[in-house]
Amino acid sequence: MAKIKAAIIGSGNIGTDLMYKLVRSGLIELSAMIGIDPESDGLKRAAERGCQVFSNGIQALIENPDLAEIVFDATSAKAHIRNAKVLKDLGKIAIDLTPAAVGPFVSPAVDAHAHIGELNVNLITCGGQATIPIVHAINRVADVAYAEIVATISSRSAGPGTRANIDEFTITTKRGMEEAGGADEGKAIIILNPAEPPILMRDTIYCEVRNMDQEAILRSIGEMVETVKEYVPGYRLKQKPLFDENRVTVFIEVEGAGDYFPIYAGNLDIMTASATRVAEEFARSLLDQKAKSVR
Repeated sequence: MAKIKAAIIGSGNIGTDLMYKLVRSGLIELSAMIGIDPESDGLKRAAERGCQVFSNGIQALIENPDLAEIVFDATSAKAHIRNAKVLKDLGKIAIDLTPAAVGPFVSPAVDAHAHIGELNVNLITCGGQATIPIVHAINRVADVAYAEIVATISSRSAGPGTRANIDEFTITTKRGMEEAGGADEGKAIIILNPAEPPILMRDTIYCEVRNMDQEAILRSIGEMVETVKEYVPGYRLKQKPLFDENRVTVFIEVEGAGDYFPIYAGNLDIMTASATRVAEEFARSLLDQKAKSVR
């Protein structure tokens, strides 16, 4: 079966976990892993799996533009600002896993098809991927005036990249709740919990709505949870949503798949799973275009 070639920039934890998901894809061929540390665990594991590996950063793509049509950026928000311009000049589709927010926001459960054709799409944040689908589910039946989310993750699952991007996390997640989730106004909070043993990712979503219909909201939330579970099997309601006048509160728990991260790192797993699903939508479109061109 034909596949679309892809490369990962960033051989840290996120990039390495993403690698495990991509090598299982029926639509994407992972051709290269690109980092800056030749001794990184990610590059070593990629080489073991037959991928080409490079330790000269985005220069690898400049020198080898045929490596990939789709490029995942798993570096940092600041690095992606620089990388985005290079990838655009090369005509590559950039799937951005940083909170740089260069391209439009995308959540595969909400609008994976809406941005086909864009050269850069942004995966928002881990908190965004976990909560924006729920905000969207409530908004489509009840009109969300205000949405607030609290993402609680284990301190152990917050590496240097996550910690360096805390400010971008809150800003980008808020924007994602409004632009992709549909809330008129959003607010995002992240908590790093040092508890031992490490906790699973947990998210609280609080919404004030204009058109309260408990049955419709419950049905919409239930449908959305099942949609997210298609690509994040450990995504689930922690308890039944709570209703109080025009307010609804939803509690989500995310258990990771355990590919490279421990299962408590659902916050990282949901990002790589979401990126894989979005990239597969782009790959499917590219394959369709190529099939039509040879008819």
